[in-house]
Amino acid sequence: MRKALAFDIGGTKIYSTIVDENGNILYEPLKFSTPKTIDGIIKILTEQINIHENEIDLIAIATAGAVNNENTAVIGSTGNLVKGYYTIDFQSLSNKPVFLENDANSAAWAEYKIGASKGTNVSVMLTLGTGVGGGIIINNKILKGKSGAAGEMHFKMYPDHRRKCSCGSWDCYEAYASGTALKITAEEMLNNKDVTTYDVIDGVKNGDSKMTAVFNKWQNDITIGIMGLANIFDPDCVVLSGSMAQFVNLKKIEEAVNSDIVTSPISVRLATAGNFSGMIGVSLLAMENIEV
Repeated sequence: MRKALAFDIGGTKIYSTIVDENGNILYEPLKFSTPKTIDGIIKILTEQINIHENEIDLIAIATAGAVNNENTAVIGSTGNLVKGYYTIDFQSLSNKPVFLENDANSAAWAEYKIGASKGTNVSVMLTLGTGVGGGIIINNKILKGKSGAAGEMHFKMYPDHRRKCSCGSWDCYEAYASGTALKITAEEMLNNKDVTTYDVIDGVKNGDSKMTAVFNKWQNDITIGIMGLANIFDPDCVVLSGSMAQFVNLKKIEEAVNSDIVTSPISVRLATAGNFSGMIGVSLLAMENIEV
């Protein structure tokens, strides 16, 4: 059975494990703090490759940032990665084939192959965390766009420069639907800069009316974005993943979306592929696309 040495590279953490061709994780993933230098990142990757190269068939890397359509290089990194990250020559790290894909696309593929969107033709996955990641699958293919950067959730929510987004623009979906956005919504509605997302979630659980109003506003912004995505892509389902997805009311969002969209009804589902779906998805993609 073929196996991939998998990595998931983010701005704060790098994970590594081995994944087989059925999407099984073969050992407990290792966790490393993401170095602040290119050489530091290469060192972590190289050390793990040297340890496992003889027992695997290829290297599969899920990474923050956009990946080219050949799945060979990063073409645009995110602000929380080291400057110049996109210059890393990943192909030179091993004599085995090296395959890259965006982390959100990778996670979406895992959901499509073994998780919540398995058996569908068209699906959209949204990762609700510090930011908002996105992956779109249409007829057994990830929607990559002309350069590889499709699926970024930075479409405009409002026209009046209410919030600066992490991408540098204003009023993107991420600025209203992420975990960070929940804190900003709370600050604005409660006039309290010290309030946290934990305060909001705890308040909702305890029946606090003000915190519930904050949460409802945030969930409504998430819903508005899903309505737009549903009208554009006409998906079978929208899958919600990430640390904040567990708190939303899936049924309420689904009902609101289906009451407003012009396309056929969709389902809104919670991701099931697990916390390491990025490594699973990129490994499955790599083994489907590379003959070894």
